[in-house]
Amino acid sequence: MPPEMSEHRSESSSVDAPAIAKADAAVDRDDKLPPPDSASKAVPPPSQRFTRRRMLLIGVLGAVGIAAAVYGIPWIRFVLSTASTDDAFVNGHVTFVASRVHGQISRVLVDDNNRVHKGDLLVELDKEPFRDAVAVKKAAVDTAQADLEAARAAVRGTEAQAWSHRWQLQEAVENVENQTALLHARVAALKKAKATLVLAQQEFDRTSQLVVSETASRELYDQRQAALSIARAGVVQALADANQIRVSLGLQTQPEDSADLDQVPPDLDQTFSSILQAQAELIQAAAELGVVHSYNQSPKQMLEEFEKLGPVDRTFDRLAAEAPTVKQAEAKLEATKRDLAVAELDLRYCDVVAEIDGVVTRRNVNPGNDVQVGQSLMAIRSLSEIWVDANFKETQLRDLRIGQAVDLYVDMYGDKQVFGGRISGFTMGTGSTLALLPPQNATGNYIKIVQRLPVRIELEGYDPDKKPLFIGTSVVPYVYLNKPLSGPNAGTFLQGFEQQSPAAGSAASPPGVDK
Repeated sequence: MPPEMSEHRSESSSVDAPAIAKADAAVDRDDKLPPPDSASKAVPPPSQRFTRRRMLLIGVLGAVGIAAAVYGIPWIRFVLSTASTDDAFVNGHVTFVASRVHGQISRVLVDDNNRVHKGDLLVELDKEPFRDAVAVKKAAVDTAQADLEAARAAVRGTEAQAWSHRWQLQEAVENVENQTALLHARVAALKKAKATLVLAQQEFDRTSQLVVSETASRELYDQRQAALSIARAGVVQALADANQIRVSLGLQTQPEDSADLDQVPPDLDQTFSSILQAQAELIQAAAELGVVHSYNQSPKQMLEEFEKLGPVDRTFDRLAAEAPTVKQAEAKLEATKRDLAVAELDLRYCDVVAEIDGVVTRRNVNPGNDVQVGQSLMAIRSLSEIWVDANFKETQLRDLRIGQAVDLYVDMYGDKQVFGGRISGFTMGTGSTLALLPPQNATGNYIKIVQRLPVRIELEGYDPDKKPLFIGTSVVPYVYLNKPLSGPNAGTFLQGFEQQSPAAGSAASPPGVDK
C-alpha cells in the first residue's frame, strides 16, 4: 500500500477516535449526574440537555466529514489515476549449468546460495582421460603429416617418371617420323638407282651393237658392261636399304618392282612397338598424377596434353598438390586435426564455469559423481536481469501503455521500500491460450470470467547489492496513468491498434453486449 494512503488512514483514525470518545464521555457524565439537592441550582429542562447533546454530535460528525474530505479526496484521486494488481511476481533469468562431456567430478567449488560471477570455475571434472585423448590425437596428426610428406615425395618421383616417359614417347615418335622420312629417301634412292640401271642397260645394248659392227672399240664395251654391273648392284643395295627401314618400322619387305615399297600406314605411330610401350608407361604415370588418362589419345595428342602443363618445375609443384594420393593424405590430415580440436575442446569443457552473474541454487552434484553429457549440475539465478510480471485484468489494459511509470511494493520489504519501473511490453495472449492444450468452450455451458494478461515491468535504478529481489516473490505494482511516458516504443500497444483502425470506436457493439 502506498505510504500516503497508510498515512491518511492513520491520521484520520487518530483524529476521529478521541473526539468520539470525548463526546461519549460527556454524554455519560450528563446521564450519571446525581440528582441535585435542594441547595443546588435548578436542573435545566430536558429540551436544553437534548439540544446540547445534538450540537455535540453534529460537531463530531462535522469533524469526521472534514477529515474524510481532507484525507479521502487525495486517496480517491490516487486510486483513479493508477492501475494496480496484487497478482504480480518478480521474475528473472535462470541459467541451468550442465556438463558438456561425460566424466567423473573431481571438485565442486561452489554451494547453494553462493554468489558467482561470469567466468568463475564451478565444477572440475577429472582431466586425465581427456589429456590422454589429446595426446593420442596429436600423435595421429603427426602420423598424418608424415604420410602427407611421403605422398608428396612419391608424387614427385612419379612426376619425374612421367616426364621421363614423356621424353621417351617423344623420342619414339620422332624416331618413327625420322625412319619414315628415311624410308622415303631410300625409296627415292632406289628409284634413282633403277633409272641409272635403265640408262646403263641402254648404253650397254647400243655399245654391243657397235662392237658387232666393229664401229666401237672393245674397251668401250668393257666400260659399258662395268657400268651396267655397277647400276645393278646399286639397285640391289637401294632395295635392301629400303626394306631394312621397313623392317625397322615393323613393315613387311617388298620386291623391287612393288608399288607399295614406299607406302607407310597413316596410324604407324599408334602401332609401333616402342611408341606403344612409352605411351603405356606415360599413361600409367600420368594416371597417378591425374593428368592424362585417356587410352584413346594418339601419342601426339598425349604430348600436346603434357605441353599444356607448362614448365617442368612449376608443373611438379602443381601436380604434387593435385595428385589423388596427396589429396587423400591431406584429407586424412584435416580429419585428424579436427579430431584433435574436438579432444582439446573436451579437455577445456572439464572446467565448468559460470555463464552469467548470479546466485547458485539447486546444486545436485558432489565430488566423485559420474555425469553424462547434458546432465544438469546446478542452476544460477540472475540478480541483475530482473523484471516483474504483473497479471492485469483485461479491463485494465485499455489504460496501460508501454513507457508508463510504475511504483513497485515488494512484500518482503514492506510499504516503506519503493522500487521504480516502467512498462516494457505486453504478452499478446492469456496464459490459457498459450498452453499446450488450450481450453475449448464448445459445450454450450459457458461462464464469462475476466481474463488476466501478463504485463512486463522493467526495473529502473535497481541495485542488487543494496536491495536484491528474489525470483518468485510477490509484488504490488501501481501504474501511473497520467504521468509522462518515456523509453522506446512509448505510448504503443492499444493506442497503436486504435490508430490503425479509427472506425473501430464507432462500430456497433456485438449482439448481447452493452456499451
